[in-house]
Amino acid sequence: MCPDNEKLSKLSPDVDYRNLSGLSLAFIGDAVYELFIRKYILSKGEARVKDLHKDTVRLVNADFQADMTDVLLPLLREDELSVFKRGRNAHAGHTPKNKSEAQYHKSTGFEALIGYLYLKKDFERLDFIFSEVLENE
Repeated sequence: MCPDNEKLSKLSPDVDYRNLSGLSLAFIGDAVYELFIRKYILSKGEARVKDLHKDTVRLVNADFQADMTDVLLPLLREDELSVFKRGRNAHAGHTPKNKSEAQYHKSTGFEALIGYLYLKKDFERLDFIFSEVLENE
């Protein structure tokens, strides 16, 4: 049996998102974003797991996320832009294969923004960001 939201909320401790590094925000943002995309892909109907994975990877990758930042930047509030920049300017010490450093950093900023909104529990704003993502998929 799946716990209801209130019980789940009690099981999940609050995190002081204001003091987290850009990379820590990106860490949780990556998971939240991928879960959102996986749920979205499933909502489209039954498919083979191979196809589910292919559709997910199309939307959960550094290139797509970096492209989304170009769409989102003009729409961000001051605090959100600050968090995006904190994530973008963070240095993880590596760059994935076949990705430019600029694309990788922009996608890290995107993930930091998602993590920030999630930990802040600003679900209305997170819904807005996700709706922009889906409009531009």
